Amino acid sequence: MPRAPFNTYENRLLLLLFFTVGFVFFDRLSINFLFPFMRAEFELTNSRIGMLTSALALTWAVSGYFLATWAERLKRRKPMLVVAVVVFSVCSIGSGLAGSFLMLLAARAVMGLAEGPVLPISQSLMGYASSDSRRGFNMGFIQASAGGLLGAVLAPMVVVPLATEYGWRVTFFVAGIPGLIIALFLARYLVEPRQFAPRAEAGLVHAERLSFMGMVRQRNIGLCLVISCLLITWFVALMTFTPIYLMETRGFSPGEMGLLMTILGISSVISGFVVPAISDRIGRRPTMVFFAAVAVAVPLVLVYAQVSLPALGALLFVTYFGYGCFPLFLATIPAETVGIAHAGRAIGLVIGVGEVAGGFIAPTIEGYAADHFGAQAPFLIASGAAVVAALLAFALKETAPGRLDRKQASAAGVGDSLGA
Repeated sequence: MPRAPFNTYENRLLLLLFFTVGFVFFDRLSINFLFPFMRAEFELTNSRIGMLTSALALTWAVSGYFLATWAERLKRRKPMLVVAVVVFSVCSIGSGLAGSFLMLLAARAVMGLAEGPVLPISQSLMGYASSDSRRGFNMGFIQASAGGLLGAVLAPMVVVPLATEYGWRVTFFVAGIPGLIIALFLARYLVEPRQFAPRAEAGLVHAERLSFMGMVRQRNIGLCLVISCLLITWFVALMTFTPIYLMETRGFSPGEMGLLMTILGISSVISGFVVPAISDRIGRRPTMVFFAAVAVAVPLVLVYAQVSLPALGALLFVTYFGYGCFPLFLATIPAETVGIAHAGRAIGLVIGVGEVAGGFIAPTIEGYAADHFGAQAPFLIASGAAVVAALLAFALKETAPGRLDRKQASAAGVGDSLGA
């Protein structure tokens, strides 16, 4: 059987969107590693840290749905994506110019407006270009693996040493540069989906017009909305409060904190394509159930595992594989439920609602809980949210094309046997 050529548009787009989405998370998550360096200057209480995280999440949520929907309806995904990447890169640089907490808060809010449509538009573009057998892998690779490698692995490796040597302001300036370069590549090489839409839509049964309420009434969409709220609560709590918790409560040095955060990032890179690839084979539903359950353990390890640094790193690496289910409920399952033609809207809605609840409301509550009930409170909240998400995943309808094809083939075989 001849091997498929590597130099296809699907693979080129996969690589380009990998870096696009990756640098979104690099810029978004960099501030979490800089909080210890900014704390004195801006008098950052845990509540204020939660507010900074919440402001970006709220604007991300609003723009993610509305701008992705607008770009989808007008078939102008490419220009929207290019402009969004330029603006969020400039906002990262602007964060380094902030002279007060309110200025910093405003810069993060505007950054959220720009970053919001990047992920749903990118996933919509990837959905159009993906073959059925690789859709889960591709969507996971550009979301979880990219966010993990650039946002969780590269970010602490670059941000912490830069802030230590040159200060947090210079670090923000540096963080904004890669996005400007990526925007040039997007403008040059990205193809608007309408140029290859007939191939992408072949065989889909959901390509008809779909109202907002019609989309929300789909059982998978409703479940993904709730799961998104819960697991984004889990994720944002870990990314926001772990660096400070490791240094101030667990007593690790900045270098040790950076190492542990890098380990989380490496785990997310690997799980980001391994877990969706597993779902391409065994189905979305069982994969979601198992790995959401694995996610429950991460906050508990951080709080209760009083072990050596290497042992703690190993435990975090294994349990953080739960992060690999994120592309499934945020992108793949919604896209396969409503059809690729409506994927941007569905993905934007699921991410947006999750960002409001898990990224906007939850961090403020978690920060308040940390200030009043102890530094471990955000992690206990995160673990509880993951428990509920794992239970809800049992109710998902299967959408993986390979799994559905096997079911149909099996049913047809049974029918033929009965008719013989």
